[in-house]
Amino acid sequence: MIPVMPNKGLEIELQPSERTQLEQWESAHGTPQQVALRCRIILRAVAGQQNVAIAEGLGVSRPTVQLWRKRVHEQGIREVWEIAPGRGRKMHYAQDQRDRIIKATLQSKPKGMTHWSCRLMAKAQGVSKNTVNRLWQLHNIKPHLSRTFKLSRDAKFLEKLTDVVGLYLNPPDKALVLCVDEKSQIQALDRTQPGLPLKKGRCGTMTHDYKRNGTTTLFAALQVLNGKVIGECHGRHRHQEWRKFLRRLDTEFPPELKLHLVMDNYGTHKEPHVQAWLKKHPRFVCHFVPTSSSWLNLVERWFRELTEKAIRRGSFGSVPDLNRAIEAFLQAWNQNPKPFIWSATVEEIIKKIDCARVKMEQIKPGSTQPRGKKKRLHL
Repeated sequence: MIPVMPNKGLEIELQPSERTQLEQWESAHGTPQQVALRCRIILRAVAGQQNVAIAEGLGVSRPTVQLWRKRVHEQGIREVWEIAPGRGRKMHYAQDQRDRIIKATLQSKPKGMTHWSCRLMAKAQGVSKNTVNRLWQLHNIKPHLSRTFKLSRDAKFLEKLTDVVGLYLNPPDKALVLCVDEKSQIQALDRTQPGLPLKKGRCGTMTHDYKRNGTTTLFAALQVLNGKVIGECHGRHRHQEWRKFLRRLDTEFPPELKLHLVMDNYGTHKEPHVQAWLKKHPRFVCHFVPTSSSWLNLVERWFRELTEKAIRRGSFGSVPDLNRAIEAFLQAWNQNPKPFIWSATVEEIIKKIDCARVKMEQIKPGSTQPRGKKKRLHL
């Protein structure tokens, strides 16, 4: 037996793997708070803190610290995760019934509908809607939510992906990386009636119907280094407007800097007149993202900021009003720009895409049954 220290308490020795396990439990999102607190107690004890210091630092009593020192010393870290059954009414549904609810949620659909709701599933299974809701929360199932996606079929996907991600993670010296694109068909929508402003206890309101007052196109270039954006609005998005925007970029930056442009495969970007202009200006180096991969262009992320914070809730009586709102947002953004930091590596992206590709090849759309061999996506 290890002797009890008068002030410090029982000594606890952990293997590296046990210490790592405690740290993972303590930081995991789904760990119960009582378990996370026990982990903090033991980790501080292992670090050499005394019982009184641990109790004061974590806001618990000294006997609590002594109790968990003793349990882990005698029985190991498995005791940390043990949770005593709580008070109140105990669960009265059998495990097989709970399994049926989860299986029905994942592998079936209500008649004539695309997904289950708590009430529909409760009625079908003969339980309460609260029971279904608790089960879905426990298994992190959210039938009401969905996400859009599309896998690129670009034959040079890997080559283009490596090129663009390489620019983000390891930008070239004496050069600037600009993510460029146009946000076309931005509508100047005017609400048919004035809405109510935001107030305590009530969100702002706007009518569901609107009047269209024309459209504008925003050409924008996001500087990856500092997050600043250069933009200008035009009535159309032809190659003439694109060349005009390129000429502005040419004058915005010192002539000795190379400008690496990340852009998509829109026809305007590869129009013969544009290509001829680029040949006469070799400081511009074009990097095209793969088809159906707009997520790879960081300026698309900035377009979302513009839409959410300046356009979606706005009311514009004319296209000039819309242009002024976009220009005001640009000026406000550039006063305190926030760069978007790219962190994903090529390997991580390919791993996710391979996983999605395998699932798409195995599951037929609208069915849970595997299908036969199909032509593999070109990645």
